[in-house]
Amino acid sequence: MKKVLGNKKAIALFVGPGLILYVGLVFVPIIWSFVYSFYSGSPGLKWEFSGLTNYKKLFIDQRFMDALVVNLKYIGMVMLGQVVLGLCMALIFKFWLKRFKNVIRTLIFFPVVLPTVAVGQLFAKIYEIQPNYGLLNSLLSNIGLQEWVQPWIGQASTALKALSVMDVWVAMGFYAVIFYGALLDIPDDVMEAARIDGCTSFQMFRHILLPLLRPVTITCLVFSFSGSVKMFESAMALTGGGPGNATTSLSMYMYNTSFGFNKVGYGSTIAIVIFLICILGTTIINKFDVKEEA
Repeated sequence: MKKVLGNKKAIALFVGPGLILYVGLVFVPIIWSFVYSFYSGSPGLKWEFSGLTNYKKLFIDQRFMDALVVNLKYIGMVMLGQVVLGLCMALIFKFWLKRFKNVIRTLIFFPVVLPTVAVGQLFAKIYEIQPNYGLLNSLLSNIGLQEWVQPWIGQASTALKALSVMDVWVAMGFYAVIFYGALLDIPDDVMEAARIDGCTSFQMFRHILLPLLRPVTITCLVFSFSGSVKMFESAMALTGGGPGNATTSLSMYMYNTSFGFNKVGYGSTIAIVIFLICILGTTIINKFDVKEEA
């Protein structure tokens, strides 16, 4: 192994193809979008250099501001829900669920592999109010909460929350499996020693499990944040960005601007903003991964 790792030609042979693909599929489009952001119009159609005009336009574009607010609300609800519920499910698998846990873990993870369009259609039926009540409104009506029956994805006040619930349901199984694997790596001797010392369940979670799970938690938060910032497919499948602009994210606004209105330059500017939000958010999250000094 040392001989192979010391051979620069072998390293280039192993790393080169992947590095070329990564640069071609990630860095080149980023640089391309950055260059396009200094132009207005669309290539071949009123395509001209505009300097910082697109960036200045962001601050006076109300639709961009609305999409940014939608993204921030969505990130807060979805990231918290996915990671927290994933951790709770992993704790249940580890400490309370004794029978059929393999089957239940499979069922919890199953939504992760479902097509986004299929999930969107499923939840559209669950939230349906016309011509017939969907599952949610039928349940509310049958238990005497008729005043809670409403068009969950047909009004601005609840559409984003309904979308967030769907995306939490889809992804929490993924994070549950990650946390469960991390819990299995924690030695039983550590927990047994804590029990002998008189730790309660909450104290064990707060002072032992949570610190040991911190690296995995940071990783899950980064995964969830990155996916939430790029919110597109699920919103398109369930609400189409509506009603109005209530669930229109930055990615959807970028797509509509670039390909719906042929403003590729301004769309590239929005794409750069999304990229910067991803970088800033992941940097802030990683700041919480503080190494304890010995």
